[in-house]
Amino acid sequence: MKGFIATILGVILLSGLLLANGMPKKKVCLAYRITQQAPKIDGKLDDPCWKRVPYQDTFVQINPVENIPPTEKTRFKILYDNKNLYVGIMAYDSDPSKIEHRLSRRDDVENSDMLAVGLDSYFDHRTAFVFGVNAAGVKYDMILSEDGDRKDESWDPVWDVKTTITDSGWIAEMRIPYSQIRFANKPQQVWGFQVMRHIFRKQEDDMWQYIPKDAAGLVSYFGILKGIKGIKTPMRLELLPYAVSNLHSYPAEKGDPFATGRDFKMNAGLDGKIGITSDLTADFTVNPDFGQVEADPSQVNLSAYETFFEEKRPFFIEGKNIFQFPLAMGDGDMAQEKVFYSRRIGRSPHYYPASSDGFKYDYLKMPEQARILGAAKISGKTQKGWSIGILNAVTNREYADLDDQGKRSKAEVEPLTNYFVSRLQKDFNNGNTSIGGIFTSTNRNIHEDYLKFLVRSAYTGGLDFRHQWDNKTYFLSLKLFGSYLQGDAQAIRRIQESSAHYFQRPDADYLHYDTTRTTFSGNGGTFNIGRVGNGRWRYAIGGLWRSPGLELNDLGFLRNADQIMSYVWIGYRINNPVGIFKRVSINSNLWQMMDYGGDRLGIGGNINGGATFMNYWGFYLGINRQQSGFSKSLLRGGPLARTTGNWNLWFHGFTDQRKDNQLGLSANIHLDDDKISKSYNVSFGLSSKLSNRFNLTVRPFYNYTVDNLQYVTTESVNGNERYIFGRILRHTFGSVIRLNYSPTPVLSIQYYGQPFIATGKYTHFKRITNPRAHGSGRYREFTDAQINYDGDNGVYQIDENADGTTDYSFGLPDFNIKEFRSNLVVRWEYRPGSTLFLVWTQNRSGYENQGIFNLSSDFRNLFTKTEADNVFLVKINYWFSI
Repeated sequence: MKGFIATILGVILLSGLLLANGMPKKKVCLAYRITQQAPKIDGKLDDPCWKRVPYQDTFVQINPVENIPPTEKTRFKILYDNKNLYVGIMAYDSDPSKIEHRLSRRDDVENSDMLAVGLDSYFDHRTAFVFGVNAAGVKYDMILSEDGDRKDESWDPVWDVKTTITDSGWIAEMRIPYSQIRFANKPQQVWGFQVMRHIFRKQEDDMWQYIPKDAAGLVSYFGILKGIKGIKTPMRLELLPYAVSNLHSYPAEKGDPFATGRDFKMNAGLDGKIGITSDLTADFTVNPDFGQVEADPSQVNLSAYETFFEEKRPFFIEGKNIFQFPLAMGDGDMAQEKVFYSRRIGRSPHYYPASSDGFKYDYLKMPEQARILGAAKISGKTQKGWSIGILNAVTNREYADLDDQGKRSKAEVEPLTNYFVSRLQKDFNNGNTSIGGIFTSTNRNIHEDYLKFLVRSAYTGGLDFRHQWDNKTYFLSLKLFGSYLQGDAQAIRRIQESSAHYFQRPDADYLHYDTTRTTFSGNGGTFNIGRVGNGRWRYAIGGLWRSPGLELNDLGFLRNADQIMSYVWIGYRINNPVGIFKRVSINSNLWQMMDYGGDRLGIGGNINGGATFMNYWGFYLGINRQQSGFSKSLLRGGPLARTTGNWNLWFHGFTDQRKDNQLGLSANIHLDDDKISKSYNVSFGLSSKLSNRFNLTVRPFYNYTVDNLQYVTTESVNGNERYIFGRILRHTFGSVIRLNYSPTPVLSIQYYGQPFIATGKYTHFKRITNPRAHGSGRYREFTDAQINYDGDNGVYQIDENADGTTDYSFGLPDFNIKEFRSNLVVRWEYRPGSTLFLVWTQNRSGYENQGIFNLSSDFRNLFTKTEADNVFLVKINYWFSI
């Protein structure tokens, strides 16, 4: 341990000697104070105040070839007064008729000519506020953090911009209120600054301040803005009250007093922002409504683990970057695991009333989620480099309505709960070094005995350290985190037996499964060191550990504890054109994972890469090899079971992204070593520009899977567990359809639809007999004499010893799931910051246990034999600032 600490300290000390001067020389531009009337924001730049200041230019091309003169000239001017910063940009074009100016919803500007301004107003070399616009006047804004590694595109500040297309190019004129950014209260401001231009038809990116493609950062490379003097941070109080009406129409159920077929309700609430200091802002929401948010996609999950869904609610996604504390680097399932997962707040109730708890009813009405009574957060960055994030939310005590032959009662299904998150980070050494921490708590006010299966209090904490040196070429990162839970014995027992832990495994002699304990704790961490920029080669080596008792799922997201993993990664990039290629990349990974008992859970590696051709077509592909290992989840709490080695191959190809019609094709092949299990996935994407206002995207997908070891159930015979599996044949077909129509930059009509069909047919039933054996030695398949299907009752009867007596039985697991989810959202920003939403949501769902895949029949039945569940919503809010 002493040697490890000495190594870290040595790297930090050495980095002070290695800081290079290889960063491009920083340009300086000036802002000029307005001494007369402020400009009218009309996209013309013909006001007298604009004419009195000079243009600033000297742009450089970044893509497709870096560090050469742009093909088109760009110039800009900067003005300021006591309340606003003004930026005027003239984007010259030799053929203005080819300027791409598509109308779309806010932030959807990637298929257009675009201009953007980046402001590092903290001047911390890590954080920037970006204000962009396309040639049609559609806004694009986001916050960059971690030197550009993280992007918060949900941020929607209130600012003004207008564009015009002229006979020599196009113009963007911006007014950015100081109230929408953060800066220190100083007599003279010095900010990081960048102007970026994208020419769509040429796929060309130009920047005022040159940033190499292989740079290990973004914000730290910005140029410098000077000249702003004598401004004060404004008093910031923004209020956004809202009112919403909701009509829910659904199939009525005869005799059910809760399912009358139609419900109507009205609601109101308030969102707001308060400037606490020049650096910190408090956001709050009272009785929020997220009815305009798009529904989660349909999925069928046959694994032991919870499905991860992205956060889509505005209050939680705005400013989310400051609260992030992921547990691992990279992509994939492990990248989803984190200390703070905001979808826990306002989730669906944990409890469903049961007769064993004394409830008697004929009909039941469950709340869909725990209502958020109120939430508030404080976030920002101080002049001394402290990033601060504090969030607190309270969800309501929720009740289900019960009806027992006309007698009404209520059952508590979710206790009153308080969620708290605090995040703190400090920057040093011009943003090259940072150290921080996070703390979260979940506290439930539990009164009912039947709710004591829930953890009463859950606390997590973590520390993170990151250091970069040699012009940010190299990095070292370290994270430590832990958890502590308190609750009744049944709550802690439930956690021990959950899929993240499985302490009850009969062969896990290194685990302490205790059904009487009332506390639970664990820890984990990650270590990574490597090279991430300033050259073609990139590499990293690292590892992670998670003790068996680590538990984050009250306010975080964790699929698996009890892991020790190590990895090595190396990559090579060619960022400038070579031969037929515009850019090329290749990567290789190796990893190994073990549990705390010393069993190898997996070892594998992959090679992947991609390229874009000179005609702008491109592809990504890879091959992955996973060796046989052990799984603690395969038997759902039974002993470790050996997994089969497998190969996985994937490919994604795409056509020229500049064209009106863009195509994409993805394919994935998964082959197990048992020669039985396999999976084939294919998806196709079409994006079509039907006009400058109308865009269509269609992405159909299909999956064919055969899995020889799909878990069915666990049965007990004379005190001995029987782990029953089957061979499943799965078909999954669906499509994502998006229609976007934008008559103006502030009015959009957006449609989302997803038909979804999934079937599963089980055959070759078997029981696990030797879980650690190889191949077919792990199981024994039932013979015809041992298994019988009772069609009248829909159950399989198992007679293991073939003596004519059923030893146990289980239900027919076959399924046929049909779903259709759609929503239509009309969004009108009738004044800056104030919005009217008109929303229509329709859901259809059907279930059968036949397991037969017939695409035409399934789709026909989806719309003819399933009844629609419709929600019509009108929501209006009004923004005002003091």
